[in-house]
Amino acid sequence: MSVLEGIVRVVADSDLDGLMAAAVLKASKPEIEVYFAHPALLRAGSIDHLIDRSTAICDLPFHPDCGLYLDHHLTNRPSKEEQIVFESDGGICHWRDTPSAARAAYDLMKEELDLSHLEEVMPIVDALDSGGVSLEDFMADGPIIRLSRSLSLSDPEHLQVVLEQFSSGMLLDEILQSHEERLNVLGEERESQAKLVKERTEIIDRLAICDLSETGVRSNGYLVTALAGPEAIACCVIHGYLDGSIEDPNRHALGASFYANSFRDEENPYDLSLLATLLDETGGGHANACGCRIQPSDSSRKLNQSDKQYNLEKWLELWTGRDEKMLR
Repeated sequence: MSVLEGIVRVVADSDLDGLMAAAVLKASKPEIEVYFAHPALLRAGSIDHLIDRSTAICDLPFHPDCGLYLDHHLTNRPSKEEQIVFESDGGICHWRDTPSAARAAYDLMKEELDLSHLEEVMPIVDALDSGGVSLEDFMADGPIIRLSRSLSLSDPEHLQVVLEQFSSGMLLDEILQSHEERLNVLGEERESQAKLVKERTEIIDRLAICDLSETGVRSNGYLVTALAGPEAIACCVIHGYLDGSIEDPNRHALGASFYANSFRDEENPYDLSLLATLLDETGGGHANACGCRIQPSDSSRKLNQSDKQYNLEKWLELWTGRDEKMLR
């Protein structure tokens, strides 16, 4: 019996990894509906109406009501007790310590169907999601890296088009060619984005802090750490709007992402997820890449202008003691 028996929908993260994990499942069962979501939406209960035993969750936090759970984030992994209860109630848990959720999905389904059309892209998805991209490849800003940047909840139609292309067996070169105009625009925007990142980045105690809040610009850690150089062990990217919401993909809630500098010769010895979960119990991700929402210093009120600095001070306080408190 297929692990997708009874599964009619997939809820997945909207990045390239989540999309590719969903594409693997949809390749096996084309009639599956795929919904894309942000981790904070799932943790907040905003999409509970989509989740039951006929739902597969990919590259997102664990939810006990789903039917198939597929992920690779350490902070998302259900506890042994949660997994026992989940599986005894009919759920299938496929959490694996893989470079990407897409790889976990690929390994799960590769015996059931021909996934040869994904063999070329899978190593790149693994590398992008696990910090395995070289500085040279990142700075070259090739079409696959640009395709990954094109994926966003603010453009759900584009997400569905790319999903359908990968799940239907379309070859990678054909997919990239079909989005050539969009990818060219992203390539042209890269220079201005890099200029803004440089202007808004400050390195404090070997942590590159890039504040992109209120600009509408989002950047992953690759660009920040590439520009910061080897002096930065890791980076903190602040993004979104003070009056934003996790429900509005065009005006994100104020949040932060933490990334190890994967371009350094030395591996990151610190668990950055401790920063992401320090103030936000719904934060999380990997030891090398994670995120959270900025929290008010007083939980009885809404966010205000002072809270960004309050969060930053708390993160830096923990970071200062990283050799005692954050070693993996």
